[in-house]
Amino acid sequence: MNLLRRLWLRLRRLPRPRTLRARLTAGLVVLLAVSCAAVGVAAVVELNGFLTGRVDQQLQQSGPSFPQSLEHGKYRPSDRDGDEHGDTRRQASGTFGARLLNGRITNAALIPADDDPDLTVGLTAHDRTVLAEVPADGRAHTVHLKSIGEYRLMAWTGLDGDVLITGLPLEPVRATVHRLELVSAAVFGLALAVAGVAGAFWVRWSLRPLSRVAATAARVSELPLASGEVALPPRAPEADPHGEVGRVAAAFNRMLGHVEDALTKRQASEERLRTFAADASHELRTPVASVRGHAELALLHPGPVPPEVTRALERIAAESSRMGEMVDDLLLLARLDAGRPLERRPVDLTHLILDSVTDARAAGPEHRWTLDLPEDPVTVPGDSHRLQQVLANLLANARLHTPAGTKVTVLLEAEAGTAVLRVHDDGPGIPTDIQPGVFERFTRAEHRRRQDATGAGAGLGLSIVAAVVEAHGGTVGLQSAPGSTTFTVRLPLG
Repeated sequence: MNLLRRLWLRLRRLPRPRTLRARLTAGLVVLLAVSCAAVGVAAVVELNGFLTGRVDQQLQQSGPSFPQSLEHGKYRPSDRDGDEHGDTRRQASGTFGARLLNGRITNAALIPADDDPDLTVGLTAHDRTVLAEVPADGRAHTVHLKSIGEYRLMAWTGLDGDVLITGLPLEPVRATVHRLELVSAAVFGLALAVAGVAGAFWVRWSLRPLSRVAATAARVSELPLASGEVALPPRAPEADPHGEVGRVAAAFNRMLGHVEDALTKRQASEERLRTFAADASHELRTPVASVRGHAELALLHPGPVPPEVTRALERIAAESSRMGEMVDDLLLLARLDAGRPLERRPVDLTHLILDSVTDARAAGPEHRWTLDLPEDPVTVPGDSHRLQQVLANLLANARLHTPAGTKVTVLLEAEAGTAVLRVHDDGPGIPTDIQPGVFERFTRAEHRRRQDATGAGAGLGLSIVAAVVEAHGGTVGLQSAPGSTTFTVRLPLG
């Protein structure tokens, strides 16, 4: 059991084929190897039994005549053709004969393979013990004699109470069986090698449709499906629909058709939504500006105005101003979604950060504002107004959603051809369930981060940050935990 367990553990540590083609080829070779081994073992066992049976027949035919002739005396060289001293007629070369009386060997002889008339054989004590234990039942038994090798022996009981043993060597049988083993191993090994190579080509040819499906799937996986406007590659060639590979190819092509239809419908829906947002934003700018203008005009009336009316007019002016900013943000997002190019000029981020932090310090004096800027200016190509808006939105987010006394740090550095801007605060952090969609539109989390009524936003600030940064070829990320929130913006320098 321990040996089998160790063998199983070693087999499990062997490298396994990873691809389906390699597994099928390996399985084919293993099955063929098992079949060849079974055929080889059966052939060897059958041949060994057949040849051993022939030896037993020879022993039955010769009978105890040779050992009987040994009890009359020592064999004389002049009597090689046979006489009463040692009858070697009709005896094959290598025939062994022995006579036992009362468990002791009185005579033993071996017919040589050449013309040597000497029939004597020197038996060891072990050989004598083995011969004494051979049962006199007239049946063949296989024994190993140290002096002459492996023999097939048959013993009979003589007329005078002695035991007569005749034997034939098994070395020719073993040599023939061993030759068959070598030939079988060579032939089966060559067959396995040829079958492995041919099987690999056959499996590869059979799985060509599946390989085409995999290639098509790989091309689809590389497409920017999130962009909406995607042209899917040609469908995978369909094989026999009655086979497994053909059914997989057909199902895959149907799936691609459904995906293409869904992408087309989604793209059309998004286009309609973008058009509506752009048109609505554009149409709302005029009435919002008109409401704001009339409110400000009413506040400038020289006559007496009740305090309640003044307060209402101030609120109308403030909310219309905030609504105007929201409309401008929606219009900006619509333009960015439409892929309109931004201005491309060298922008000094260091200068933008200084101006933005100055404005944020004036808007939120209760916060602690710190800077960590490099000695040399960091310049990136882009739209200075939009990048200024990115900084303003990030600083406003830190100001509006953290309590008074929060430390806000702005860091800037250049690394590996990229300008890295980090805005860090030690506020309460952003809820974990909000973080995955924090850069999506209209995402808000007032229940965790403080928000003044006067600064209530529509959840568009961070979505504008992500859109503007993406339009500049950069990325924006977030790391937030209680006591530490960091927004990281990366922009290409060149």
